[in-house]
Amino acid sequence: MMDLIKKTYYFLIYTNILIAFAAAAQCALTYIIFSASTNYYILAAEGASTLLLYNLSFYLAKPKVPLSSPFPRTRWVFSHMWLFWFNTAGATCLFLYAIFQLHIYNLLFLIVLGILSLAYVIPIVPYKGRKVGLRQFPLVKIFHIALIWTLSAVLLPVIDLYVRDQLIEVKFLYGFALLKFLFIIICTLPFDIRDIKQDNYYGLQTLPNKLGRIRAQKLCYCLLLIHSVGVLFIDFPLAVKWGVLLTNLLIVLLFYFYLFRPRKHYHDVYLLDVAIIIQFILVVLSTVLCK
Repeated sequence: MMDLIKKTYYFLIYTNILIAFAAAAQCALTYIIFSASTNYYILAAEGASTLLLYNLSFYLAKPKVPLSSPFPRTRWVFSHMWLFWFNTAGATCLFLYAIFQLHIYNLLFLIVLGILSLAYVIPIVPYKGRKVGLRQFPLVKIFHIALIWTLSAVLLPVIDLYVRDQLIEVKFLYGFALLKFLFIIICTLPFDIRDIKQDNYYGLQTLPNKLGRIRAQKLCYCLLLIHSVGVLFIDFPLAVKWGVLLTNLLIVLLFYFYLFRPRKHYHDVYLLDVAIIIQFILVVLSTVLCK
């Protein structure tokens, strides 16, 4: 049984299906927070576009001899290219189907998101005499990821609610978006901590590169504390607060007992993607129990 769970876990990581589900779950959470009916076309577009973007990013980073890569994920993906292209084709079909069901405002916003997302991985921005993606700029990587996730997980559903004539309090929206931005940084920073050596190899100057491993880990705890305090003070429904705070407790335990221990597996950090999905599940369960 454990072997099956482990294989499934790796499969979801290698195919980027896990991160796609995490992105869709964060979108769905926004609908719950605003007590609105979920637009499943928005979730489909969000999940499919996330999978496509991560597939593109992975493909563009293809090493010269991928099957000799020191990273198991790289070797696995490039030895299963039929699955990679099948996965990409399926996500493309789902994305195209979903966007034709959306309002023009959602489509325009998705175009803006697409441009920002592609600028992250495609070398189109001039920098030091050559063109690079935004991820090559010093310290930009983690903040760019958090911005894209915040825009897609918060503003994309909010625009959908706007076209459905559901009004959103602007002050609450700002607070919610700020907390989302902070939460994504918390869940992304451990990836950069893990990848310090790899990012140095590719010339990426990330926050952990500048701070060092120990200080970056301490920053994770501090940001999680700030996020938890923010959740207590923002006008979330009580069920949402319980679900989010329980997730934060889970992440603290992951940090302390697992992810920040000297002996750890390369793929352990992807448990934070699982935590993003668990956050949605806990909020749903809390909402049901509090009724």
